[in-house]
Amino acid sequence: MNQKNLSVLFLLKKDKTNKQGTCPIYCRITYLEKRKQFSTGEFITPLEWYAKKQKASPKSIANQQINLQLEIITANIKKAHLQLQLLDGAFGVDEIFGKYLGKIDKKDEYVISYFEKFLVKQSKLIGKDLKLSTWKKFEYVCHDVIAFIESSYGKRDYPLNKLDQSFLDDFEYYLKTVKNQKQITINKGIQRFRKSIKEAVGEGYLEKDPFVFHKPGRVRKEVIFLSTDELKMLEEHHFTQPRLQLVKDLFIFCCYSGLAYHEMASLKKEHIVKGFDGNEWIQMKREKTSKGISVPILPRAKSIIDKYKGLEGDFVLPRFSNQKINSYLKEIGGIVGINKRITHHTARKTFASTVLLYNDVPMEIVSELLGHSSMTITQEYYGKVVQKRVSEEMERLFRTQLKMKNP
Repeated sequence: MNQKNLSVLFLLKKDKTNKQGTCPIYCRITYLEKRKQFSTGEFITPLEWYAKKQKASPKSIANQQINLQLEIITANIKKAHLQLQLLDGAFGVDEIFGKYLGKIDKKDEYVISYFEKFLVKQSKLIGKDLKLSTWKKFEYVCHDVIAFIESSYGKRDYPLNKLDQSFLDDFEYYLKTVKNQKQITINKGIQRFRKSIKEAVGEGYLEKDPFVFHKPGRVRKEVIFLSTDELKMLEEHHFTQPRLQLVKDLFIFCCYSGLAYHEMASLKKEHIVKGFDGNEWIQMKREKTSKGISVPILPRAKSIIDKYKGLEGDFVLPRFSNQKINSYLKEIGGIVGINKRITHHTARKTFASTVLLYNDVPMEIVSELLGHSSMTITQEYYGKVVQKRVSEEMERLFRTQLKMKNP
């Protein structure tokens, strides 16, 4: 027999024959001249065992079931052997047996194998601490990592303990050149991948984070919003087509409330409450962060709520898909003469910039009204808006002083 090949042999342990006259059937795995022997949990009368055929006499139903169980054991051992071969790493009979039992030595864990286990654990948090849409984003990243490993290494998986910074650098390059992803998408993907790796460190699969020195690629954050003149021009324009007028109303409402699409679409009458100041406020949770938001209803937003007061059901505003809103906003921009790429999210940015920051509302208040999870996010996106506002004020002051100097 060639000991380099896998051998699965069943044998009887006659020295362990019980009072009923049956003895246990053991399985012996031989690979690379090493053996591993274990009990199958099956018992048989020695006279009913055919050693050459590796089968029990099929005369009884009990023996037929034994034969079926032995076939399953053989198939699972061969499957474990094949899986280890596909990983293209060194292994022995102990690893085959461990794989058969479903046991993995922490030092021998693999990237995709662990990531998939991480996804299973995270899936149990859906509806509790995690949204399904967020979980799916982790799943998409897992698919990208699988494709990268197959493309770059010609393997179906990669040893977890061999990860280093070059792996992550090559993965980023792959996402940029092969997947044609933008830097902001790449940064998010790597952030999600790193979360699984940090979990592996915490569970003892890795001694330290192999990507600890990674720095996300720089992303140019450009905030597109309507200026005061553009917002006024849109507000004053009346559309003869009802669909365009409705989308305009929804957009203007969000320009004065800062609600993202999901919050606007799910805004119910119960979310409008009397505030401590006696005025009406919108109080609900942000769909993206689950953080509570509390926004005062400004007069312009109130007029749109009142316009659709007779709407049946619990919702405050008519329901419209985000896709259609964005499609019609392109048409609206062209009609009104706004030379910017307008989407529903532009309304939220207009609220933060033109309605709040341009009216000297402090950054921390803007962050609170937008429902951002941290002040840092607000500063990253709207810091330049503040700088622009300062620049405009300084320019105005400069012109005023010139007039005073040269009357």
